[in-house]
Order: sequence, then structure tokens, then C-alpha cells
Amino acid sequence: MKKTIFAKVFGAHLLIVVAFAALIIAFFFHEIRSHYLGLLTHDLQNLGITLRSRILPIVKEGQFKELDALVRQLGKDINTRITVVNPEGVVLADSESDPHTMENHKYRPEILEVLMGDVGTSLRFSTTVREEMLYVALPIEQNGSLVGVLRVSLFLKDINRLLNVLKEKIAYSALIIMLISLAGAFFFTRSLSKPIRELTGASKKVASGDFNVRVFLKNRDELKELADSFNYMTEQIRALFSQLSLQKEQSHSIISSIQEGLLVIDRHGKIVLSNESFKRIIHKTDIEEKFYWELIREPQFNNLIQKVKDEKKNCTEEIALNGKTFLCSATFLSSREEVVVILYDISEMKRVEQIKRDFVVNVSHELRTPLTAIKGFVETLEEEIDEQNRHYVDIIRRHTDRLINIVQDLLLLSSLEEKGMQLELEEVDIVSMVERTLKIFEHRAKEKHLTLGLKVEDHIPPIEADPFKLEQVFVNLIDNAIKYTEHGEIGLRLTHRRNQVLIEIRDTGIGIPPEHLPRVFERFYVVDKSRSKRLGGTGLGLSIVKHIVLLHNGTIDLSSTTGEGTTFSITLPVTLS
Repeated sequence: MKKTIFAKVFGAHLLIVVAFAALIIAFFFHEIRSHYLGLLTHDLQNLGITLRSRILPIVKEGQFKELDALVRQLGKDINTRITVVNPEGVVLADSESDPHTMENHKYRPEILEVLMGDVGTSLRFSTTVREEMLYVALPIEQNGSLVGVLRVSLFLKDINRLLNVLKEKIAYSALIIMLISLAGAFFFTRSLSKPIRELTGASKKVASGDFNVRVFLKNRDELKELADSFNYMTEQIRALFSQLSLQKEQSHSIISSIQEGLLVIDRHGKIVLSNESFKRIIHKTDIEEKFYWELIREPQFNNLIQKVKDEKKNCTEEIALNGKTFLCSATFLSSREEVVVILYDISEMKRVEQIKRDFVVNVSHELRTPLTAIKGFVETLEEEIDEQNRHYVDIIRRHTDRLINIVQDLLLLSSLEEKGMQLELEEVDIVSMVERTLKIFEHRAKEKHLTLGLKVEDHIPPIEADPFKLEQVFVNLIDNAIKYTEHGEIGLRLTHRRNQVLIEIRDTGIGIPPEHLPRVFERFYVVDKSRSKRLGGTGLGLSIVKHIVLLHNGTIDLSSTTGEGTTFSITLPVTLS
């Protein structure tokens, strides 16, 4: 059962007051009893001194019968027991009992003290009268010699009767004081617990969402400061809550207005947030608190989410859902171990891209036949035309060759971009392939006075690759290097890193300006259009190179400085997985 502040504080006051009252009663009663017994002892001593002068002559004359009668009469008059004992302890007279039947009193404590020269006192049980009594014994002396002992005593029951009356009065007074103290403790505790109850009730209202509650206390103490702080806190919480509610509404509006599908998945795979666009994508509305694999039964999507969670990094893939193509971007939130997924509908873009690709392929096929015919007729004309018109035929032949190269490159690039294209893989000695390729360009390099160099690290392993397509990579890159290098050298370097082979192709040519670097691998993109046309470039070579490298699960990087040269770095795995 819960204990309230009132019960704890009042209970503590009650315990302290009761314990303190009990200690006071016990202490005061003990002190009063001791003091009262001391006064009675002193009174009995004075009484004994008074009686001693009357008893001494009778004891001296040995009139013991008269002594016994006197003692009995005096004891009755003063309500005190009187006993006279000789120095040997024999009882000579007693106001309560027959002295002849009484035993020897020499070894009574009070008698012994008198025989030792002191006034004797004792509080003990009397074997003669069978009651507890207070004894005071005085010596009876004549000319300095002890002739007897006078003992006066009171029954302790009379003393206890008086003490009990006194105890009742003390207990009554203590009870009144205790009640007054408890009443004060009650009102004090209630004044302390009431503000706390008000603060507790207000806190519960705040916890339930009522931020308008206030606590006003009249007392000027720490609880008043606490109440003021509580009121300030609720005001701040209300302001913050209003701000958060506004931000939440804004965020919800923004998320709802996003055209792309938005999905948040927690660490257990449950959907904790989504927008209307995502619900339209999967054609379902009730998706919160459900597992994502229950709603999207697409292995590629599930593999993407699992990959992001395992590797704890962002990934992007194209995924087909319900007949549409989406660019799926998954981001891992390390702070909450959640995955945020955004689905971009690129179906129309993919359709347009496919139309363009089909158009390029169709046009290329249609152009190849007439271009071949034109080239044939040009070659025939070259044999029959005179020297005066040969210049024009050369121009026609050169541009025809350029168009044929463009068509061939377009067809090759289209085939490389086709999904599911299979490579004709076999074990390739990459060093021998590079050496053979360099021999193709030795004559052109000599014509431009360029140096071709090859550096090979020891123990370059063979790789698994399509030799025809991989050779095209080196042909295109070396060809470009020779085209755009007027003096200096073209160097190739092959190194081995773990399960990868690194090929670097470096030239000392004109270089590529920094603003063109991000686009050099795009189709038909040419840095220097006039120079490219003059040299017969199609603008497709680097795009073909990139596609072939990607098909081999490799990477290609580019670094260049204007006027100093360009370096292409290709990384290929030893074995394709």
C-alpha cells in the first residue's frame, strides 16, 4: 500500500512524541520517587531524633515493658513503625509485633550501619510484617557509649499510594502535552502535504496532456518556489508542445505532398512511417506496423534492404514494382537503426531511354547500308577521277569513314547497354594483351615522336574476362592518348592488389579542364569539338570503355591537369563473381 507524505511525516511526529513522552514520564517519575524517598528518609531521621530523647531514659533504666507500651502508643499516634534494638541485635520493643517472637536484628542492613557508627537506611522487604518498608536507624547513646538502636520505618504501600497518585498526575499532564503536540504536528503535516498533493495532481494532469493547469500557493517557502517553477515549466512545455505539433503537422504535410514513395523501416523490419505515394505504389492502405516483406514481395527490394542493414551504408538500385520501374534509394540511420527508403518513379524515363536506344539502333542499322555503298562508290571514283578533283573525293571518303565509325560505335554501345548481356569469359593474360595492343600503336607513336612505355609488377595473375571487349578498352584509351599528346610519352603500369589488377594509362598530352571531368564518359561528349572533328573522334570511345569495365565488375577513374597530361586508372577483379 502506498504511504503518503502526510502518513510518513505525521507517523514520524507521533512516534517521536510518544517516545519522548514515555521517556519523560519514566525519567520524572524516577527522579520524583527518589526525591520523595529522600525527603521521607530525612523526615524519619528527624522523627527518630525526637523520639530518641524520650526512649533513652527508659532503655537506661531497663523498663522494657513500659518501653514496648510507649513504642506501641507512639507508633499508633504517628502511624509509624518504631523498633528498639539493643547493641547485640535483640529486639527490646516494636510497635507492630511482639518483640519476644522477633528474630535477632543485628545483621539487618540499617542496624549494621548504626553499629558501624553511621545513620542506617534501608528499603527492603520485612520478613516480620511481610511488606516492603523504608527503614531509618539511629544510635541511642549515653556518655558516648551505644546503649541501643532506635529504628523508625514506614510501610512502602503508603509511599507507593502517594507515588501512584503523583504518577497519574504526571501521566495526565504528559498526555495533554502529547495531544497538543500531535495536534500541532497534524496541522503542520497537513499544511506540508496539501501543496504536495496539489503539485502531484497538477503533474498528473500535465502527464495526461493538460498544459493549462496551474498551482498557486499562499505560503512563502520553498514549496511556493517549486509551484512557481512548475507553472513556468508547464508554460514552456505548452509552448514547446505547440511548436512540435506545428512542426509535426508541417512535416506530415510535406511528407504527404512528396510525389516519390517514402518508407521508414525500423530495426525489426516493421514499417513505422510511409506517405500516400508509397501506398499508391503498392496499392495498399493499411501498412503501418506491418513487416515490409509482407507488402513488397520483390526479392531485389528485400535484398537491398538487408544489404543496407548489414553493411550500414546507403545504396541505390533500380527495382521493378507492379509493372513500373523505380530508382530505390535506401539510407541507413545509425542513431535509431532504421532504414529510410525513397522510390523515384523512373518508368517514363526508362521508356524514353529505351525509345532513344531503339531509335539509335534502328537508325544505325539503316545508315550502315547506304554508308557502305557510298564508301564503295567513293573508292571506285578514286581510281577513275583526275588529280584535280581527287581532293573532293578524299573529303567525302574521310567523312564517310567517320560516319561509319560513329555507326559502328553506336551499335557497339547499344549492345553493351542491353540488360543481361553475356560476356564471353575466359582466362586472359592481361600483360600479354597490353603488350600486343602497344605494338598496334608503335608506328603512330614513332610518327609523332612519342615514347610508349610499359611497367609490369612481378607476378601479375591472369584474370577472367572477355578478351575481345577488354582489348577494345586498351585500344580506345591508347588511341586517345596518342591523339591528344603532341610530345612526351605514354606510359602503362600494371600492378596487383589482393584479388585485383590495377592498370594505369598515363600521357603527357593537353589534359582535360576540371569543369569537363565529370562528363567525359557521357555519349557524344567532346571537350574540344574542333580538334575532335579534325582527328576523327566520335565522342563515344570513353563511354564504351566505361561500359566494358563495369560489365567486368571493375572501376575506372580519371585524373587530369590541363597542359600536363591525363591518367586513367582501371581496376579489374581477378575472378568475376
